[in-house]
Amino acid sequence: MPVVGTSVRLVLSRRDFRRLLLTRLFSQFGDGVFQAALAGTVLFNPQRAADPLDIAAGFAVLLLPYSLVGPFAGVWLDRWSRRQVLLRANVVRAGLVSVVAVLILGGVEGTGFYTAGLAVFSVNRLVLSALSAGLPHTTAELLLVPANALSTTAGGVSTVAGGAAAILALEATGSGDPGYALMALAAAVPYLVASVVVSGFSREHLGPDHMVAAHESVGATVRATLLGMVAGARHVAARPPAAAALLAIGLHRLCYGVFTLMTLLIYRNTFLDGGGLFPGGILGLGQVVAAAAAGTLLAALVTPPAVRRIGIRRWIPVALTGGAGAQVALAVWVTPGAVVLVGLLLGFVAQAVKICVDSTLQETVEDDYRGRVFSVYDTLFNMTFVLALVLGAVTLPESGVSALVPAVVASGYLVAAVTYLRLTRKH
Repeated sequence: MPVVGTSVRLVLSRRDFRRLLLTRLFSQFGDGVFQAALAGTVLFNPQRAADPLDIAAGFAVLLLPYSLVGPFAGVWLDRWSRRQVLLRANVVRAGLVSVVAVLILGGVEGTGFYTAGLAVFSVNRLVLSALSAGLPHTTAELLLVPANALSTTAGGVSTVAGGAAAILALEATGSGDPGYALMALAAAVPYLVASVVVSGFSREHLGPDHMVAAHESVGATVRATLLGMVAGARHVAARPPAAAALLAIGLHRLCYGVFTLMTLLIYRNTFLDGGGLFPGGILGLGQVVAAAAAGTLLAALVTPPAVRRIGIRRWIPVALTGGAGAQVALAVWVTPGAVVLVGLLLGFVAQAVKICVDSTLQETVEDDYRGRVFSVYDTLFNMTFVLALVLGAVTLPESGVSALVPAVVASGYLVAAVTYLRLTRKH
């Protein structure tokens, strides 16, 4: 652990890294507040109702369309100042969540509601891609693993903190449309603060190093985007460690998406009440999210020394195998305590894999391609998650309780681990 502390101190010694980290913390705190408002509105609002297919459809509407246009965002990150993207995107998000708040207050459902939510989530992915693409400009290459561990974990914890703060605020605002509308509106504040923080960078500080002129016709931009994505795909394909990393995170997201839907259904329809150590309903779901956040924090502490000791190539399969074990436990014990424990373990797995994948891409992908590659990364991240929700919706009962589905997911984690090892064998 002293080595971990030294690495963290070295990473934090740079003022520009601290500024980018603070931008991430405020930005993702706002994400947590908004996501809690949206999830509460759809899942736990007594004035609305949703079955498994409704939940999966909602996620699809919010994530899949952006996944299909995500590659275009990647090209923009290689053509625009990433500092400007972060500054303006956070201001735009503040405006968009205000629109969503009005829709919630008005009881709007269906296409209008999901379209507004889609706009917010689309900008969210652009912001996260810009943060990842700009991070190498704020730290030394040798410190990329601890820098990613610190920034992504702190960001994840900040998201959970935002969600927890929003859930606690429900005690004062109530769980109907007005309460959730106020929660959504509150997300605008940290978004605006993040915009102020990132404005302290110069326009060129976060890259890209060789900015492409953006003043072209729409047709030329679309053509350049498509050609750029082809070049980005070839760039990754020529680097087996990067391709294997994307495959590993994609398979993990398939597994994690099924667990997410299972947990939502269990706390909405099975673990309805209950006090003591493990409550039900939205408080119990919040407990699982908090446990997952604790897992991400633990992964941030363990992953850097583990990578130094055994390398990324071995650490990713170890983490994925741990995910398989967690799913086997869930197949055997479906109790509130067991779900919280599995949430902790899978939070660890998710963060351990993500730290390694982010670092692999940042080390093996040239800076001029990073925006496009990270946008493809986000697209894969979203599409596999949505696919998992759809698969879960047609295989899970409405209660969310199943022994077969977690067993199948456990085998998926093992397939991911073995496949990653084989693809990286010669590298």
